[in-house]
Amino acid sequence: MYVSNVFTTFVLEMNRLKGLLVWIRRIGHCRGFGIQSPADYWLVRYVINEHWPYYQYTQLGKNDDWLTQKLGRLHFRLSNWRQPEVITSNCYQEYLQAGCKKSTFGDSNQLVCMKLGNNWREQLALLYNKVDAQTILILEDIWRNKEAWHEIVADEHTSITFDLYYCGLVMFDKKRTKQHYIINF
Repeated sequence: MYVSNVFTTFVLEMNRLKGLLVWIRRIGHCRGFGIQSPADYWLVRYVINEHWPYYQYTQLGKNDDWLTQKLGRLHFRLSNWRQPEVITSNCYQEYLQAGCKKSTFGDSNQLVCMKLGNNWREQLALLYNKVDAQTILILEDIWRNKEAWHEIVADEHTSITFDLYYCGLVMFDKKRTKQHYIINF
């Protein structure tokens, strides 16, 4: 029992250390520095990297680890900002629902959360057929599959992409100039 507690504590501390090292490595990309687009700057400052506590934070993810809470709160803020009617997601549903109470879960092109798993190409091919300028795609685990992430960033269907290390945000507004941002999240 004692050994498992020590090991669990060690793993949690190593994860925090890794998070700190990622943050330090991306220090030059803090708080929207270098972003010229007012809309993208606003999104980074007031949605992605918002540090003020939202009204639901105390009720959400009380038993989650730091990374799950961090990503869950991002999902909450994105849902709160976009206010989608339908969300496609199989993760962070509690956070997404808290961000927009009127949302339901199903097949959507408004806010889509997807893990970069083995069949990501097929999933994206289906999504590309129904995206519009308002669609936001949240891709989980881009740090584990960097080649796939780079392929998605370079794809002709995408316009604005945000690399948050732990996840990526993809927008499909073809009226906008293609742009890729690295964000210290």
